[in-house]
Amino acid sequence: MITTRRNVLIIALVLFGGVCHADDRPPNFIVIFTDDQGYADVGCFGSPDIRTPRLDSMASEGMKFTSFYAQPVCGPSRAALMTGCYPMRVAERGNTKQVHPILHSDEITVAELLKTKGYATACFGKWDLAKHSQDDFFVDLFPTRQGFDYFFGTPTSNDRVANLYRNETLIEPKTTMATLTSRYTDEAINFMKDNQDKPFFVYVPHTMPHTRLAASQKFKGRSPRGLYGDVIEEIDFNVGRILDAVTEMDLASKTYVLFTSDNGPWLIKNQGHADGSLPGDHGGSAGRLRSGKVSTFEGGIRVPTILWGPDRVPAGTTCDEIASTLDVLPTLAALAGVDPPDDRTIDGEDIRHLFHGDFDKADPNKAFFYYLRVQLQAVRQGQWKLHLPRKKEPVGAAPFSRNAHIAPQDRVGFNDPFLVDLVNDVAETTNVAAQHPDIVQRLLALADAMREDLGDHDRVGRSMRFFDLEGSRPTKPPVPAPRARKPK
Repeated sequence: MITTRRNVLIIALVLFGGVCHADDRPPNFIVIFTDDQGYADVGCFGSPDIRTPRLDSMASEGMKFTSFYAQPVCGPSRAALMTGCYPMRVAERGNTKQVHPILHSDEITVAELLKTKGYATACFGKWDLAKHSQDDFFVDLFPTRQGFDYFFGTPTSNDRVANLYRNETLIEPKTTMATLTSRYTDEAINFMKDNQDKPFFVYVPHTMPHTRLAASQKFKGRSPRGLYGDVIEEIDFNVGRILDAVTEMDLASKTYVLFTSDNGPWLIKNQGHADGSLPGDHGGSAGRLRSGKVSTFEGGIRVPTILWGPDRVPAGTTCDEIASTLDVLPTLAALAGVDPPDDRTIDGEDIRHLFHGDFDKADPNKAFFYYLRVQLQAVRQGQWKLHLPRKKEPVGAAPFSRNAHIAPQDRVGFNDPFLVDLVNDVAETTNVAAQHPDIVQRLLALADAMREDLGDHDRVGRSMRFFDLEGSRPTKPPVPAPRARKPK
């Protein structure tokens, strides 16, 4: 075995973490991660025409998070979930900052941490951290090399096709995408049954509802919201199958199930980049939130999130506190009884108190930072969100500087700080900076501190990680050169 920074740390965790016995078995974790599902694409989050009875029931039996954040694009969201770090912070192969991070082998994933406590780990669905390609990727960065015992899924998005792998073997080139939601669920349930006598971590990053959309015959043509609704209703049904399987195995009191999405809806697939509402729209809806995927407005990164855990997660509760995918790694690690790595910065925090309804223990000073590509664009603390000054076509957001993914009215710049009161203006329409200069200055100070620590489009932060450096650290985030456009 080649010794790496990560291997040394994992070996140490195993030696000092110990192996759990039956009487102190840590809980099971299931994370269901949909692709491009908007905030209002679930009944209990306001969908008027997509029927999600199992997710609605999951929320009534558990907890709904109303201020839960991902990242604006799918690859960065997966990096944040796996590492507990902002995508700008994590090291990538070749020291670049790709649109979709190529996660460095020396990064520590949540699966690797949980394995040190004897967890069986598996990934069922879209990986997207070994290069954003269905056939040109790094197999040595597959889930099976990043802490997962088993992988059944596809390397990346299903933009054109989806090649299906079992572990590291291609089993179905250009697989039938309409069956993937149910097949991922079949495999996940079988894995849980095979490993029900030990703690398990099951990660289900669904291919859908990223386009190209496809639904099985059982669901196709059923939803008044068209094919997009069919896809969501099929996901809902299969979430129910997972919950039923956990209950049938008598593991409900030993299991946490987290359902969330990787970013907001893909408005480019909706007529006129509008909020999705027509049967023919192939993108989702952010409801009252502004904009969608590839945006740092709330519609781009605030996602529908539900937590289920009978006897531990209080039923019928709503958490309005700030939380995010960054918090998944430290929280699951704490619940499992293992410490996160201490040789690097972890951005997320342990939010067990929120999981268990102890909202009075929430950190009132917690801040969330909104990055698009390598540019810090906004910061939130409490009810206040500050959009930082930026150009209409910001260079740090490239290749999304001229952003065709979102509606024209959202392709804006800010000459001055734009302060929003999210409690009273969740649609982010009104700048109240003049009325609250003290809050503006406080949030600007938070942004400046984050720039120094993590970086921005014009600087590399002191804690940005580069594991392959042989010389000096770069002074600006090393983004790939833009592709040459083909002559028309």
